[in-house]
Amino acid sequence: MAGVSDIELKAMTQEERVKALGMTTEQLTGKSMHIEFDPEATERFEYPWAPVVDFNKRTEVDCDGLTPQEVNSKIRDLMAEGYGTVVLQNPRGMHSIGVGILSKLNLIIEGSTGYFSAGLIDGPNVRITGRVGWSCAENMMAGTVLIEKNAGSTFGAAIRGGDLVCHGSVGSRTGIDQKGGTILVGGDTGALTGFMMQRGRMVICGNAGKNLGDSMYDGTIYIGGEIRSLGVDAVEAEVTSLDKEWLTRKLTQYGLMPEKGVDHFKKIVAGKQLWNYDNLEPNEKKLIL
Repeated sequence: MAGVSDIELKAMTQEERVKALGMTTEQLTGKSMHIEFDPEATERFEYPWAPVVDFNKRTEVDCDGLTPQEVNSKIRDLMAEGYGTVVLQNPRGMHSIGVGILSKLNLIIEGSTGYFSAGLIDGPNVRITGRVGWSCAENMMAGTVLIEKNAGSTFGAAIRGGDLVCHGSVGSRTGIDQKGGTILVGGDTGALTGFMMQRGRMVICGNAGKNLGDSMYDGTIYIGGEIRSLGVDAVEAEVTSLDKEWLTRKLTQYGLMPEKGVDHFKKIVAGKQLWNYDNLEPNEKKLIL
């Protein structure tokens, strides 16, 4: 797709653009899947029991003296009362808050949090004004999570959808086992970022540590800085016009666009030499590893 003109881009169907960006769909033949939503529905892609909230109805919760369980219970109770914007004050590094929210909500956390913040969510928009510990937004399904400062290790572990954004730098194993969605980092990332990545896209505006994309199965990683080293089966690919268009739109959306634009970004994908790993002879496995 290198050198695709604007006219050709406009002529492409949505399916063609998706395939050109590497966002293909795998048919899981023989797999069973519990269907939560009707794919033919035209509106209200929400859980049937999700509370109806008003984003203009706002309230604050002082976390001082409360346990994480009490804070999370208060959030659920307020949503049941129709509050669509909840502000958590004085979190003071509290662990596991803002978790398990499975419907629409504006959640603002004023301060820093500990590990597993905003994990297991499906739909809310979360903004944390401070730092976060490891495994922020773990198993996120949909929505947005924005961190204004730095984040710990395993940032976005096993996320499946939504946008996870950190304006600062993050620790090691960012996006480990990522299965979808988008992770954006304004600063640097640590070692083994993208380890065992399966789907989705990741954008690192700064530098990456050792073993970037190690054992990644699929997905795409964009790096704006230097790469300490690539991991097993991670290879550099050509950055296409579609890639640059998407990067420009996404980075601008979250205020992360570098002054020099996106032309300097590198694109890392899976070499796919491990796809049939179990069928290789022992001597072939040694060559790969």
